[in-house]
Amino acid sequence: MQHTPSLAADAASPSPAGGRSPLFCDGPLAERIERAEAQLMAEACAAARRRRADTAGFVMKVAGGVASYAEPESPFNKVAGLGFGGVPSAGDLDEVERAFAAHGSPVQVELPHLVDAEIGAVLTERGYRLVSFENVLGRPLGDERVRDLPEGVEIRTSGPDELDDWLDVVADGILEPDTQGLPSHEEFPRDVAIGAMHDLTAATGMVRYSALRGGVLAGGASHRITGGLLQLGGAATAPAHRRRGIHTALVAARLAAAAAAGCDLAVVTTQPASRSQQNVQRSGFELLYTRAILVKELT
Repeated sequence: MQHTPSLAADAASPSPAGGRSPLFCDGPLAERIERAEAQLMAEACAAARRRRADTAGFVMKVAGGVASYAEPESPFNKVAGLGFGGVPSAGDLDEVERAFAAHGSPVQVELPHLVDAEIGAVLTERGYRLVSFENVLGRPLGDERVRDLPEGVEIRTSGPDELDDWLDVVADGILEPDTQGLPSHEEFPRDVAIGAMHDLTAATGMVRYSALRGGVLAGGASHRITGGLLQLGGAATAPAHRRRGIHTALVAARLAAAAAAGCDLAVVTTQPASRSQQNVQRSGFELLYTRAILVKELT
């Protein structure tokens, strides 16, 4: 019998504040989210090749997900969406590991906790090491309305003439993160971070937003819509403009736009216990599942 992704718990279950039943994530819903993430990685790698005007990098299908490599130190160098096509074979993993090794790169696997636990055992036996976690949160969409903005703050879509300034301010925010919660296991050089954000903006369906405070560009964010699913891209606020409600305003604007476009679900990835997670939970997001980050270093 085929299952459809579940967006809510049984109607008889207790409702949280606001009268909405808790969001329930089963395997099919997690698979929907992970397939969208894998597709985004593939599109970002293709955009990186276009930016560099070369054929370097790769995207390989593996066990329902993709193994992707864009360029040295890129955040797109990973295995995403793994496990919803079954346990990867030794031959599949050999091929993936050879491809990364040919580029002098370790292999990073983002493994959702809702897949077969045997995958974790297989990876561990091959020398993969648990290095971190990240949380995937979701929120059903209905009749969303943009909240009143904080005084002096404006949120608008960002045009191509503003791209360089947008990249600069988002890079400033990303490269000086808040210290709340578990730190990320990854750090990227500024030029790599800017290149990666440029590539993400070129992905199918990606829309950029700018936040202005007092007329000054103070932050930015992006989103992508695919198959009724809103993927919230990284939002960042320049350090001088933090604690002014900008992050929350950027979330609200994107939720309203996605609801107007007919999306039924919004998802976002955060570091555990981070301020970003705290902000999106205040906006109605709930924890759906956690990804374990496993890395096999070059030998």
